[in-house]
Amino acid sequence: MPLGLNENEIERVDELVDKRLKVARGETLFQSGDKFNALFAIRTGFFKTHISTEDGREQVTGFQMAGEVIGLDGIVSEQHTCNVVALEDAEVCVMPFDRIEELSRKITSLQRHFHKIMSREIVRENGVMLFLGSMNSEERVAVFLINLVKRLHLRGFSSSELILKMSREDISSYLGMRLETVGRSFKKMIAEGILEVNGRHVRIINLNALTDLTLLK
Repeated sequence: MPLGLNENEIERVDELVDKRLKVARGETLFQSGDKFNALFAIRTGFFKTHISTEDGREQVTGFQMAGEVIGLDGIVSEQHTCNVVALEDAEVCVMPFDRIEELSRKITSLQRHFHKIMSREIVRENGVMLFLGSMNSEERVAVFLINLVKRLHLRGFSSSELILKMSREDISSYLGMRLETVGRSFKKMIAEGILEVNGRHVRIINLNALTDLTLLK
């Protein structure tokens, strides 16, 4: 929550949360076409967003973790444009958007805070997509891992180890790569001593070498 609020304002901000909602692994939080009426702050767990292509395939568009907000896609048209699925048992705080708007008009620091949240999400996703558009397969995997571990580290997790909550199929869809190409990229990084991989547990041994594969220097 934004800093600089007085005690009364903090109590008012607590009113934003309508309820906490548990979402089991594999369950959908909302789907494309659903009416937009709330934002969801992820309290625990991991989610993926995806859309359905014209030929019926699933295109993964992002991964979200505890401490992040989902549902921003529905603000413009008042209708969600993607599907959100829990990758593990999760819990979200439901924040009705009309409450957010009402309280934001009264507490300007809260309004700025939500603007920053929206801006941060747009910048992050656009930045990753920009890099992916001009990179080869190994570089794409490196960008994906660096982006993920940085976001986790901001939330108090390790800066060199992570558990991949998503499947290799999800990763290949998100990066626009064939599944076997993702596998080869991981194997090459393992062989070069950049990564250690045990199932879904990934340890970055040489962050400098991983970074050297990307434009994120």
